[in-house]
Amino acid sequence: MVRAIILVKSPKKLMSVKLKKLTSIVDSFPTSGQFDAVAIIDVEQLVQIKEVTTEIQKISGVERTETMVEVQ
Repeated sequence: MVRAIILVKSPKKLMSVKLKKLTSIVDSFPTSGQFDAVAIIDVEQLVQIKEVTTEIQKISGVERTETMVEVQ
């Protein structure tokens, strides 16, 4: 299992609610600061992180994302 945190920049309200609807996202919550929401994902393979990130970037209002992969 590979875990990653995806930071999402979006001026739209309730972005974390939209993120929770995606299947690989195990948690999502709004934040203050440079990014507006955080998505925590669990996937089987590292390559799937890009697929989830691409899906997030297609959501209306998402301006940019930044991904951090958990290192064990």
